[in-house]
Amino acid sequence: MLSISNSLSLLRAPLAFLFLIENTTFRIVAIILAMFTDSIDGYLARKRKAVTRFGAILDPAMDKFFVLFALCVLFSEGRLEVWQGCSMISRDFFVCLFGIYLSLSGYWESYKFTAIRWGKVTTALQFLILIGLTFGIRFSNYLYFVFILFGMLAFVELWQIKKTTAHDPSESV
Repeated sequence: MLSISNSLSLLRAPLAFLFLIENTTFRIVAIILAMFTDSIDGYLARKRKAVTRFGAILDPAMDKFFVLFALCVLFSEGRLEVWQGCSMISRDFFVCLFGIYLSLSGYWESYKFTAIRWGKVTTALQFLILIGLTFGIRFSNYLYFVFILFGMLAFVELWQIKKTTAHDPSESV
């Protein structure tokens, strides 16, 4: 059975499809609802003591889907260059690298999946940039480089969590 918090996370997928409608109001409402569901799903899971590994993976996956889908639509409309979109999702590249490391090293099972500060900051900035792009605002190229910096900081934060929570798979339990 799906929990309320996981249902809220899943809601971001159909919200992303509102970007297919070239209507500023629909798109802004979709972004605001995505931001709202992102902010309360984790809170509800913690409050109801319903935090799960599935939810810890689903929530950021739905954020990534929403942002990537919206970026693809905005790119197809010429509101965004490829490198700008890639920089906005560069944190996800760093997270994938870390996931590959966890898998190859055998730490995947013992790693404690949790929200990270730089992930939250990046997602919030992504949503704000999506709002601006939806309104036709052009941002300085320097702002897009901030996403790359946040990606590197997220990688360092994940590494720190691993050092404090993951157990070496070669150790006997």
